[in-house]
Amino acid sequence: MRTYHCFWLLFWAGQPHQSFLTPLSKRTSGFPETEKVLVLSGNSRRDLHRSKRSWMWNQFFLLEEYTGTDYQYVGKLHSDQDKGDGSLKYILSGDGAGDLFIINENTGDIQATKRLDREEKPVYILRAQAINRRTGRPVEPESEFIIKIHDINDNEPMFTKDVYNASIPEMSDVGTFVVQVTATDADDPTYGNSAKVVYSILQGQPYFSVESETGIIKTALLNMDRENREQYQVVIQAKDMGGQMGGLSGTTTVNITLTDVNDNPPRFPQSTYQFRAPESTPPDSPVGRIKANDADVDENAEIEYSITEGDGYDMFGITTDKDTQEGIITVKKALDFENKNLYILKVEATNTHVDPRFLYLGPFKDSATVRIQVEDVDEPPVFSRPAYIMEVKEDVPINSVIGTVTAQDPDAAKNPVKYSVDRHTDMDRVFNINSGNGSIFTSKPLDRETLLWHNITVIAAEINNPKQSSRVPVFIKVLDVNDNAPEFAMFYETFVCENAKAEQLIQTLSAVDKDDSYSGHQFSFSLAPEAASSSNFTLQDNRDNTAGIFTRKTRYNRHEMSTYFLPVVISDNDYPIQSSTETVTIRVCACDHRGKMLSCNAEALIHPTGLSTGALIAILLCIIILLVTVVLFAALRRQRKKEPLIISKEDIRDNIVSYNDEGGGEEDTQAFDIGTLRNPEAIDDNKLRRDIVPETLFMPRRTATARDNTDVRDFINQRLKENDTDPTAPPYDSLATYAYEGNGSVAESLSSLESVTTDGDQDYDYLSDWGPRFKKLADMYGAMDSDKDS
Repeated sequence: MRTYHCFWLLFWAGQPHQSFLTPLSKRTSGFPETEKVLVLSGNSRRDLHRSKRSWMWNQFFLLEEYTGTDYQYVGKLHSDQDKGDGSLKYILSGDGAGDLFIINENTGDIQATKRLDREEKPVYILRAQAINRRTGRPVEPESEFIIKIHDINDNEPMFTKDVYNASIPEMSDVGTFVVQVTATDADDPTYGNSAKVVYSILQGQPYFSVESETGIIKTALLNMDRENREQYQVVIQAKDMGGQMGGLSGTTTVNITLTDVNDNPPRFPQSTYQFRAPESTPPDSPVGRIKANDADVDENAEIEYSITEGDGYDMFGITTDKDTQEGIITVKKALDFENKNLYILKVEATNTHVDPRFLYLGPFKDSATVRIQVEDVDEPPVFSRPAYIMEVKEDVPINSVIGTVTAQDPDAAKNPVKYSVDRHTDMDRVFNINSGNGSIFTSKPLDRETLLWHNITVIAAEINNPKQSSRVPVFIKVLDVNDNAPEFAMFYETFVCENAKAEQLIQTLSAVDKDDSYSGHQFSFSLAPEAASSSNFTLQDNRDNTAGIFTRKTRYNRHEMSTYFLPVVISDNDYPIQSSTETVTIRVCACDHRGKMLSCNAEALIHPTGLSTGALIAILLCIIILLVTVVLFAALRRQRKKEPLIISKEDIRDNIVSYNDEGGGEEDTQAFDIGTLRNPEAIDDNKLRRDIVPETLFMPRRTATARDNTDVRDFINQRLKENDTDPTAPPYDSLATYAYEGNGSVAESLSSLESVTTDGDQDYDYLSDWGPRFKKLADMYGAMDSDKDS
């Protein structure tokens, strides 16, 4: 309910040069009903003389929020020139003139047409003037006056926020600042108590209080616990008029949240936990989870778990799950049911962020007992070692035992175990194993020089359950024995000059041995007994695993002996002593006076810029094959120039008849004797065809053999006639072959291979008579004869 207290304030002011003031003749109390008159002076702007004027108003006061039905009366304008005959007209201008404020042009009465609000506009400035109605000229100068809106308590206090949100830590002391609320009043603070605001709490006691003048909210209750209640809603009232009765008020809501502090220690919901873990659980695998409850939140509820004592302190570990704050118990080492099947642990849970202010509430940690039962599982056999290393000499007999591996079932049943070799690691089956006792023995000869280490894998499996198996690597080292004789480090082929002097070094020898020697190899060199006395060279052992070959005489003749083969015996000093005989090839060559080789025999020597003997032989064979090819090509070209053997106008393909009858193959030697065609004189009269049965048995005909000088064409014609008239002859299942070369060639064989076996020198001058096609051969063999002569 609003109560309005209205007061009329009247102000009198004199015009310039006014020497006195006369008070109003009539004054009323309460709402003024006295007519307010603004007197306009009657002087003219043209006249400097200012006439005496009576008292007048220069401001009016108007009550805001007028609720009457009629227009609200403001005041009256009056001029000294107004005789009351209606000759003057009053005009009003300025703020709200004609809209908010109207004037009676005859009487000068001013009225407000609308309800005014001081909070919207507290002052209106207007101008008044009286004019002659007939002439329209002003009879008074324009006068300015103001209308002030008088305030009433029509605005309640308004808070700056509809809802306030605040938070404070739980367990705060009494009087702890929470938040400050502020309310404003639109009424005039300079007039009365309309804008004086006082704060009070309507809801939220006894937890909070508010200061009446400042609006500061504070805690009013000690030890407010978030875990009991987290949210509080406080209603604050702001009332004007200094909180007196009749004042207007407004309210706001303050939501207060208690934030968490670490005032609660972790607590296990139970004192003992039971878990089971198979003994096959691998390390770092989880066994179970435990959790201590903490009424706090966020970082105040973070817990760290640890194992403080127990017989499984070194067998198990515990970590914290950061998301769930659970303790995860894991296996640190391999479990063994047969060794220990029960572990008892003491686990402790501790807050990581402890607030010293609340240590008086007790220790912020808790402990519980964890019992872990180990369960038995069927385990594979276990070897006595993680790996085995064995040694064996390379000369041991087959089936010799080189070592033993041992594995047993760790379970209480102690199931028997059988052994085997993983053949993927011993593809050559060099080793084998006794399936019962695990002894490894050789099944093939060993050779250290071929393979020094053998890496195999042995498998141990339970007989009752072969799926339960385990593996172990076995490394076998083959020890060396002296079973290899020393030999030359390289193939030695050297030369000696024909003009060499006696005791001249022509070659230094060195040797190698495939065997191992712990003290180092020591080789001895000597000439073979059969060459020691008759040799033209001597051998000197340098005692440093090298030897030198020296000349024994002064001169050598390559025509008498072009090549010497010197056998050298090399021996080692190991047990048993091994020796070998190696051959050094020494060729006699022509040299200059400085000992530089000029030429040797037909075969080239090995020298730093030459080729090996094998390479030279290969090149020579290629040349011979090329020559033979050229000769054959030339012979074929000559043969093409002769008349063809078969003269027929018809295509030869018309004379071929196919019977699609297969013969006896290669093993059927009686169907047709091809040797008869190749050797006309080797005809067998008693051989008959065995692949067919003729209706009438005819005796084969004997024909005269062709002479050595018979031409090939005559021979083939003769054989063709015989086959046409002989019913026992082909072709039933085979073709008649006429592969007869003829006899009595003038040039005989052209092969150069036979020339090597001839003892004497041959004359190749006849090659020049064969024509230009054999000119290359004539030049080559003619050049060879000239070299020999030189």
